[in-house]
Amino acid sequence: MIYCGIDWAERTHDVALVDDTGRLLAKRHITDDAAGYKLLLELLAEHGDAEDDPIPVAIETSRGLLVAMLRSGKRKVYAINPLAAARYRDRHSVSRKKSDPGDALVLANILRTDMHAHRPLPDDSDLVRAIAVLARAQQDALWNRQQLANQLRSLLREYYPATLDAFATWTNGLCRPEARELLKTAPTPTRAARLTRPQLQAALKRAGRKRGIDTEVDRLREVFRAEPVHQPPLVEDALGKQMLALLVQLDAACTAADQLAEAVEEAFPQHPDAEILLSFPGLGIQLAARILAEIGDDRSRFADARGLKAYAGSSPITRASGKRSSITRRWVKNDRLNHAGYLWAFAAPNGSPGAKAHYRRRRDEHGDWNAAARRNLFNRMLGQLYHCLQKHESFDERTAFPIEIAAAA
Repeated sequence: MIYCGIDWAERTHDVALVDDTGRLLAKRHITDDAAGYKLLLELLAEHGDAEDDPIPVAIETSRGLLVAMLRSGKRKVYAINPLAAARYRDRHSVSRKKSDPGDALVLANILRTDMHAHRPLPDDSDLVRAIAVLARAQQDALWNRQQLANQLRSLLREYYPATLDAFATWTNGLCRPEARELLKTAPTPTRAARLTRPQLQAALKRAGRKRGIDTEVDRLREVFRAEPVHQPPLVEDALGKQMLALLVQLDAACTAADQLAEAVEEAFPQHPDAEILLSFPGLGIQLAARILAEIGDDRSRFADARGLKAYAGSSPITRASGKRSSITRRWVKNDRLNHAGYLWAFAAPNGSPGAKAHYRRRRDEHGDWNAAARRNLFNRMLGQLYHCLQKHESFDERTAFPIEIAAAA
């Protein structure tokens, strides 16, 4: 048996091959381009790599063209956590020396000695990989949009607080097209106080507003003209220019989030598991796509539901030493899946009487705080999702929460 370790870098990679006894068979320094990939494949072929029996590879990343090239065919690629690789390095040397060829050798020896303790990258379909790219990008776009909105809100509080009162009744506030269009039309409170009814109506129509325009115009004029305190004129104009520059970034973030959301809505329903995921209460297309993106469609990825729960960080972890024992939440987890799970547990009680009763029981009888109760609900529903995906069944309320439904009735 031959094992391969690759120390990944941005421009070059170090490759090491070892046999069952740990003897170094070959080492090579390759570039991150087509010529380097070809050299790597030739090196593997020289040492017995075949299509039916490929050489397993350990690397410290799960992304990139190099990983995509290695994953073609039946080859098993192991993405080793850099922290774990550093601990393995201490097994071979206590002098704390480090080099890229040495790290490649350590990665190869990880597979030689502890392959059973690590899992290869899941064999997901190309469709679910594409959904993962879109869902994660859309999630990042939402986080970026919210960060920019918070920066804009903080700036407006310094010189233009009337806008915060004017947009407080709108969902998503500053991210709404109407809010952004009004800020472009009147970047300072002095200019906002001079807006006429036709100007406000035109701004709302440009933003796509079709109903209740006259009522909103009256309310906005009243709010904008009631501003009692102003910054000095020069300072106010400077802050207005800063706000317009920040507004350009927010516009781009909002556009990107909307476009990626449309791409997710187009790609996600094409997956066979979409119907099962959407049958669960609290899951819409965007949230279900995020969950599918993180768990994939490789049924052999998790041996049981406990593995999936540990991966999501919903199941507790026990730390015991001597007479001391504690049960706490998991800190090492898939953060994206855990975040999606919290939103799922927040929305599920609104569409499921059993989920609502389970949440109330955790709060009232067990004394859990809100976050702990929702994490417990997410843990339970994640187990139900694992069962439904394995059995190709849709969610059934009576099967999922038989006791809670009876108690609620």
